[in-house]
Amino acid sequence: MNQKRAMIIVNPSSGKEEAPRRVVEVERVLAEQGYEVLIQETAQELDATRYCISACTEAFDLVVSIGGDGTLHETINGMMNQSHRPRLGLVPLGTVNDFARALSIPLRPEDAIQTLASSKVQRVDMGTINNQLFANVAAAGALAESLSAVTSEEKSRLGSLAYLKEGLKELVNSHAVPMTIHYDNQVWEGESPLFLAALTNSVGGFERLAPEASVDDGLLHCFVIKDLNLFKTMTASLSLLFGSLKNHKDVHYFTAKSVTVSSTEPVRTNVDGEEGPILPITLSILPRHLEVLVP
Repeated sequence: MNQKRAMIIVNPSSGKEEAPRRVVEVERVLAEQGYEVLIQETAQELDATRYCISACTEAFDLVVSIGGDGTLHETINGMMNQSHRPRLGLVPLGTVNDFARALSIPLRPEDAIQTLASSKVQRVDMGTINNQLFANVAAAGALAESLSAVTSEEKSRLGSLAYLKEGLKELVNSHAVPMTIHYDNQVWEGESPLFLAALTNSVGGFERLAPEASVDDGLLHCFVIKDLNLFKTMTASLSLLFGSLKNHKDVHYFTAKSVTVSSTEPVRTNVDGEEGPILPITLSILPRHLEVLVP
């Protein structure tokens, strides 16, 4: 019988640089589960993707991502178009950790590490945007572009507040852009400062943005903000707090399996908190595409 193999993909700068210390704990837990362990540290952009591709081609049983949502985003993209996809383990050390929140994976690293000994697996949806995968959210518009400007230093220092700070700063000079959105034989046309497609109920640390969304419902949960004034009123905050943003008069909400978004302006997207492609984009859903270890 062949020994099980696990690859640890770690971003050494994550979690205020506590990641290397956590690797030792992860390696111990995996060894206790009978895994032969290979540790791969990221040093530059797309390293996590390259490491995960090799884990797929070499038929590893498990890939563990240690880092934030950016490391996770790169890791899962190594599984795109692969005939063999290892199970995914997650030790969240990032600012927001939306994917971990949606799967009830503990945000305390020591507790998340114990999840790697779990025999429970959840099959989760993945989204595609053009030629890449995403696990949480894809957004387009002036507000989405501002979130891409948040630096790693600001994330480490301010946490989720970094995103709020950038969003509020953008309100001062933000503008709506023309968008045409096709979804499931329907069309929305107009001007919007933000289009957002969520796979899970947690977006930017707000766990009630899309309360109906679950990790395996096979749907993109989409929000089109129709009026920037929405963000200048208390009603938006209350809607976020109570999970009723989709019912706000300045929001167009829909679910779909496939969406295309285009604009006459060069609008950049934000994908899982990272800078994404410029419009136009095509979004689709890959139902129950990955197996994730959960508590």
